[in-house]
Amino acid sequence: MKEYATSDLSLAAFLLMRGLRLKSAEKTSSGRFKFLFSDPDGKGKLLAMEFLNSDFSKYDNHVRNLKKVIYNK
Repeated sequence: MKEYATSDLSLAAFLLMRGLRLKSAEKTSSGRFKFLFSDPDGKGKLLAMEFLNSDFSKYDNHVRNLKKVIYNK
């Protein structure tokens, strides 16, 4: 069965919204996340591109920038 993996939390949430099924989620020893999805139709890469061009990605970038403003005081 095909799978799609990402370490990006926001992309993982987007993939869930678009119907991919989460197989596993973990925090690696390096502190990064690892999300593994069942991707029987091979849509993971296309959905990742859709995410990058979406308002959801823009929203996520604004949240990250606001966190930087707050935590860098």
